[in-house]
Amino acid sequence: MDRRQEILLGAAKSFSMFGYKATTMEQVAKISNVGKGTIYNFFTNKEELLQEVVISMIRDMKAEADQTISSDVSFIENAHNGLMKMLQFREQHLLFAKLIEEEKAMQTPAVKQMLVKIEEEIVTYIGKRIQIGINKNEIRPCNTQLVGYLLLKSYLAMVVDWQLTHEEALQEEEILGLFKETIFRGLAIAP
Repeated sequence: MDRRQEILLGAAKSFSMFGYKATTMEQVAKISNVGKGTIYNFFTNKEELLQEVVISMIRDMKAEADQTISSDVSFIENAHNGLMKMLQFREQHLLFAKLIEEEKAMQTPAVKQMLVKIEEEIVTYIGKRIQIGINKNEIRPCNTQLVGYLLLKSYLAMVVDWQLTHEEALQEEEILGLFKETIFRGLAIAP
């Protein structure tokens, strides 16, 4: 593994453990087992380092979602499976969770900017999947970015936010059923 990759892995660990604000270049150097000066050979500052770590995380999230997509199933099933995979990734990935926690608690501008970038990337990804559904004549033509945003926020509300105010989490089948009867019904072209 090259030095740059070692630094990115060390930075991801540090951001995941301590958050953006509390991470120092010294911590990243120690975790990466490199000198602090070596970091500056590759990255000009901590914000640039965070951006590179987040870009890598987004790439991994999209790859996991892509693995759930099948040409043998409908757009609705693919959309549901892809969204669930991205949300599971969000819940399981320590860095993502730490960034969300830090933004809520401290409203760090660099963290907020990264969370906006992650959301934009996810909405763009969903929009591209919607366009494929449109091209296959499975769903009605629509504003793919707006519908992508609607789907992401709605899934977040049902998967994540629901649990904060209710005793039991919704089951995946319940969520899919709800979306099939509401949003997906409005998008789908009847066979």
